[in-house]
Amino acid sequence: MIEKFVNRTEFTSYEDFRENFKVNVPEDFNFGYDVVDAYAEQNPDREAILWTNERGDVKHLNYGEYKQLSDMTASYFLQLGLKRGDAVMLILKRRVEWWICMVALHKIGVVAIPATHLLTDKDIIYRCHEASIKAIVAVGDAMVLRNVIRARIYCPTLEHCISIGPTVPQNWENYWQGIMMAPKFKSQKGENKVTDNFLMYFTSGTSGEPKMVMHDYSYPLAHIITAKYWHKIHENSLHLTVADTGWGKAVWGKFYGQMISGGIVFVYDFEGRFEPAEMLATIEKFKVSSFCAPPTVYRFMIREDLSKYDLSCLEYCTTAGEALNPNVFLEWKEKTGIMIYESYGQTETTMVLGTYPYVEPRPGSMGVPNGQYDVDVLNAKGEHCQPGEHGQLVIRLEKGKPLGLFKEYYRNPDLNESAYEGGVYHTGDVVYYDEDGYYWFVSRADDVIKSSGYRIGPFEVESALMTHPAVVECAITGVPDDVRGMVVKATVVLAFDYRGQEGPELISELQDHVKRETAPYKYPRIIEFVDELPKTISGKIRRVEIREKDNR
Repeated sequence: MIEKFVNRTEFTSYEDFRENFKVNVPEDFNFGYDVVDAYAEQNPDREAILWTNERGDVKHLNYGEYKQLSDMTASYFLQLGLKRGDAVMLILKRRVEWWICMVALHKIGVVAIPATHLLTDKDIIYRCHEASIKAIVAVGDAMVLRNVIRARIYCPTLEHCISIGPTVPQNWENYWQGIMMAPKFKSQKGENKVTDNFLMYFTSGTSGEPKMVMHDYSYPLAHIITAKYWHKIHENSLHLTVADTGWGKAVWGKFYGQMISGGIVFVYDFEGRFEPAEMLATIEKFKVSSFCAPPTVYRFMIREDLSKYDLSCLEYCTTAGEALNPNVFLEWKEKTGIMIYESYGQTETTMVLGTYPYVEPRPGSMGVPNGQYDVDVLNAKGEHCQPGEHGQLVIRLEKGKPLGLFKEYYRNPDLNESAYEGGVYHTGDVVYYDEDGYYWFVSRADDVIKSSGYRIGPFEVESALMTHPAVVECAITGVPDDVRGMVVKATVVLAFDYRGQEGPELISELQDHVKRETAPYKYPRIIEFVDELPKTISGKIRRVEIREKDNR
């Protein structure tokens, strides 16, 4: 399959890969027809998705079934009156219906808006108003249904509420009954342009209202690099990315690139709190070969007795979503023999930086540039930064819009103008690169702490603290100070064995530890112990909330 869309699949080095890898983008490319249906025609029995849950239930979905169910769903959506350009929100957790509905929407030109089940009624109202959402397809979960019901009366554009079950509320439509009764689907292959609106996410920023990020139909092809050269997917790889389908990470790691590259998408559908022991047992039982998870998952997994699990099936491990603390990289490698390959990207992009098979990972580094993007690091004056100099990561556009970069912030011309000021796309992230071309994350642009003339990035202090066994999670922020301008503060979640030891002795121990691990001027002069850190609904630490609390 992948050979249809790239000029070459194998390369001798990173330089060869960066200079010569090219994706061929058909003018009317549609993932539903050109990938899912193409597999179904070639080999209908080929496995597309292997699904399991924490109760041990298992489902297999082959491409013949995938095509049939997505066609039935597409016909049902058309029968409801949905048309090209309409917006439909999917709140489906990790149910198989998410993959079916996504492809159905792609086939008929309706914009898919994946959303997390953690949305409140106010979140749903905001999204419906901003995007003129016409239908919501939801899992029959009590909390999700309740929040949609509360929101519905305030959403005039919302014409259809559809439940996949098991509960279908009164005045809702039953998804499975609907697709079974729908007429035969008439293919719309060739009717979309690759530049049409395709997929939209509401970003979960650490401050301000979520932005609407619109991608076009070329977006799945940009994830060939994600799957083939970062996850290292090969024919019949069994790949697990730990992500809810409401986040952009799901289409990065559980869908487009993995299928194009010939892998099988493995879905572990668990409810509630992440349990590292159950995750490890699942990897062992199903023989997962490629695994991707945010650093937090690895942090908890290395605290387990890994010798109890046969992880010999694992060929490749990756991480993204936030910067990886070097001690986590080193401990995972020591205990499993496998390095973790890191990458960097945003909801607005695909993988911008990464550690590919041709690149040796360096603990804590995001890697090197993806050849699809012309990246640069600029200082406050808009000048190119030298190695080691902190600046904002940008994507240059002189050669045109790169494959994978978002189409626009939907319905927000002012935000588009500021994001593309100066002819570059501003990521809003502060980074630096070293003499060998590896890039290193410092902070979000608005998270930098300026203390006594020093510029201190939160991540470097957090990484130092995370090497102490007492610390499970931490957030570094700046607190106003009359003498230094700002001082460094650490908000810390303690490991279980250290709870109850909060006090001056442990504070001094942690401060001294940071002084040994990094430049002494960066140590936290204030340490606060908390049960949990404030986070966005996508799990990103809200340092802004900590700062606001401290400034009251």
